[in-house]
Amino acid sequence: MPKPLSILSLALAAALAACGGGARKDAGKLRIAVIPKGTTHEFWRAVHAGAIKAGEELGVTIEWKGPLQENDREEQIKVIENFVTRGVSGIALAPLDHAALVQPVANATRANIPVVIFDSDLKSDDYVSFVATDNFKGGALAGEALAQALGGKGNLILLRYAVGSASTTNREEGFLAAVAKYPGLKVVSSNQYAGVTTETGFQASENLLAAHKTATGLSVDGIFCANESSTFGMLRALVDGGYAGKVHFIGFDASPKFVAAIKAGQMDGMVLQNPVNMGYLAVKTLVQHLRGQPVDKRIDTGATLVTKANLGDPAVAGLVSPALAP
Repeated sequence: MPKPLSILSLALAAALAACGGGARKDAGKLRIAVIPKGTTHEFWRAVHAGAIKAGEELGVTIEWKGPLQENDREEQIKVIENFVTRGVSGIALAPLDHAALVQPVANATRANIPVVIFDSDLKSDDYVSFVATDNFKGGALAGEALAQALGGKGNLILLRYAVGSASTTNREEGFLAAVAKYPGLKVVSSNQYAGVTTETGFQASENLLAAHKTATGLSVDGIFCANESSTFGMLRALVDGGYAGKVHFIGFDASPKFVAAIKAGQMDGMVLQNPVNMGYLAVKTLVQHLRGQPVDKRIDTGATLVTKANLGDPAVAGLVSPALAP
């Protein structure tokens, strides 16, 4: 009798090991770590609100933590490593850098902690799903809108965001692809970066405008910025320089300041994501996977061009003023 029992015990242990710890994750309340690129911009507060909503609906615990600034790759890596050490059930991550975060994500996966990538892509397929805006399409929306506003003719500036940010790079490339269809449009600057704060964005914008200043104003007819901080920096520089409303300008992401600027004729529009939906779907997709349900490898959360013409539409009201986490 002792020998058969010993064999049975070994078989049971082997079966539990083969489960990779999944049973332990389902034994208690799931703990989902949500790691944004940063924690200062309103966009991330809206993502946080969506994550909280999903957590409440699905009965899971949301642990929200990210770097303060959107250029602190080392801090984001430390946050991932800490959550892996603590043994969370899963991680939803907006990677600050499409290359630098590949190894930390691989390490989490090897520790049997599944990862959903959201907002910005990763140079890897070592994740459960990618939940994000079609950023190339969002940039193309801005490019087409500027082309129409200018009648297909004029000089354009693209102020880029930051090196290594896949989401904004895709927006920038989408913009360039759209305006390239119009022979009368010329991109006179596309190699300058705003940096990760509104202040660096303002300084970069001032420098760009100064470089294209003429005796009668600016030699620029249209401008595109690819995220909230760069858009705000450029708006401030245009207002301070007395150029606001004289140059066609489209930004990206929502802010009450941008709404006021559109109403005042200082901006032509803004391309809006759905950050609340992004946070919600990132958590929901991860929980579905943890509970053994199939999920799509790519989930598009949508992008909308908001102008003065549709600013009051009920359909865009939730995008213009999204719910924000405290």
